[in-house]
Amino acid sequence: MNELAEEVRNCRRCGLCGDRQNPVLGEGSLSATVMFIGEAPGRKEDETGRPFVGAAGRILDRILEHISLGRGDVYIGNVVKCRPPNNRRPRSTEIEACAPHLETQLEIIEPSIIAPMGNSAISHLMKRFGLKTATIGKVHGKPFDVEAPWGRVVLFPVYHPAAAIYRRNLERVLEEDFESLKRILNRVYGSRT
Repeated sequence: MNELAEEVRNCRRCGLCGDRQNPVLGEGSLSATVMFIGEAPGRKEDETGRPFVGAAGRILDRILEHISLGRGDVYIGNVVKCRPPNNRRPRSTEIEACAPHLETQLEIIEPSIIAPMGNSAISHLMKRFGLKTATIGKVHGKPFDVEAPWGRVVLFPVYHPAAAIYRRNLERVLEEDFESLKRILNRVYGSRT
């Protein structure tokens, strides 16, 4: 992961590196059963070099705590590693340019459950695993069994925590989806997180 971090620091595959303060690789357990993948760093993440440290991160932390997990139990990253200007969604060309970094992360961690958060991450990962893409409203909280280079994986899409900032009712939906995620963990994987 240290080699990948250095590669990301030196990456110039797309224009996002030009305005960034810090790339944001991700953080958490390198042996995590669950890997959460958002779309891109925001302003606070760009300042600190850490994922999900702003308002959306506080919501994510609260919902993880709701199912008795912490950041050290999971791995948290993004599809792209540099902040898009004005927090816009990453473009498909930027996602494709950064995809090899995400693939390397996935192969290092070998998660049993991949939880993409938000439409950009969901679209990329559903396509990556050969699934028909759909919007978050149609697939959130639904497990998809897929094949990864390291074995069978559950792709478990959820709303991006930032959505709950603008639509407060989505925080309860997120909690319900995370409760479903916890049931999958308990049933299939025991207590390993």
